[in-house]
Amino acid sequence: MGGTRGGGARTDAIVMEDVSVVYEGERIPAVHGVDLRIPRGQFVTVLGPNGAGKTTLLEAINGMLPSTGGKVSVLGMDVANEGRQVRARCGYVIQNFALDPLDPFLTRDVVMMARAGRIGVLRFPESRDWEVVDSAIAAVGLAHLAGRPVGKLSGGEFQKVLIARAMAQDPEVLLLDEPFANLDIDARRDIQAVVEAWRREKGLTLVMVSHDIANVPPSCDRIVVIHKGKVIMDGSRDEVLASSDLGRMFGAWGEADG
Repeated sequence: MGGTRGGGARTDAIVMEDVSVVYEGERIPAVHGVDLRIPRGQFVTVLGPNGAGKTTLLEAINGMLPSTGGKVSVLGMDVANEGRQVRARCGYVIQNFALDPLDPFLTRDVVMMARAGRIGVLRFPESRDWEVVDSAIAAVGLAHLAGRPVGKLSGGEFQKVLIARAMAQDPEVLLLDEPFANLDIDARRDIQAVVEAWRREKGLTLVMVSHDIANVPPSCDRIVVIHKGKVIMDGSRDEVLASSDLGRMFGAWGEADG
């Protein structure tokens, strides 16, 4: 079993070569020896238990967390030297974004924050920026909530706001960290549909992490399984989900987490 590993740098959106990350004050790497190539336009789900290193992997990809060994390249750029440029072209929807019920920011304002890198320092949004923002909000079905404070939104609605914010950035790579956590089944389906329609329209490279095997969307091309910071399985969605090894591993993880 193996993932897509062929092709050169021009066809790969993300390349990780023997990547390790050690958090400050720790001795054991959060991820270590990761080799991964993700072609442009591919939808990859990274599966693993809590604490496996999934979020660390995403933050190493977009340069928020520097690797302590190996090399990460995104869209042909070296993340270690061009992190800001990489993040300008990578949308990142983080897990457990703090939502304060008293937060006065409106939906439209939060989505506009994604345009900061394109607008520039000490410049104000132009009409084109607001058009992009309103289009992104409409795409996730929240046009009627554009003027509502985000603190008044439900969990599913706020998750859609975060996805709209990533859309407004107009990225080429989208990183999703547990996008369906704590959402009911209807909200999960809505968000899956929004993300998949956007991916098809834009040809996005999509990397999503999840601890729940049930949350792997049917449209996913490939699954990478990570455990204790190492990639232990990598193959097509159908291959990995049909593997008896995966069932045994998830059973053991569930017992350990529970």
